Amino acid sequence: MDQGKVSVQALALAGSFLVALSFFIAGILNLIVPTYGLHFLWFASSVFPGYHAEPHLISVLTGTAYAAADGFIMGGLLALFYNLFCSIEKHR
Repeated sequence: MDQGKVSVQALALAGSFLVALSFFIAGILNLIVPTYGLHFLWFASSVFPGYHAEPHLISVLTGTAYAAADGFIMGGLLALFYNLFCSIEKHR
């Protein structure tokens, strides 16, 4: 790893894991306590095509898969932009 650079692959995987785990926990808690995280799940249903905020395990797993993909993309983009801005700063 270059000094000041972040591994794009590592941050993408970490983002994927963190966002998917967060969504999965919120979805499972919603199955146990039906009022838990409703606004978050409704928001996710408006963002992830094919996901519906319904209290079913299949719905939780579908949303978790979308969240994992979203976290992977956002983590990768964050690392790419960070590395880009670090390289711009070094050239000054």
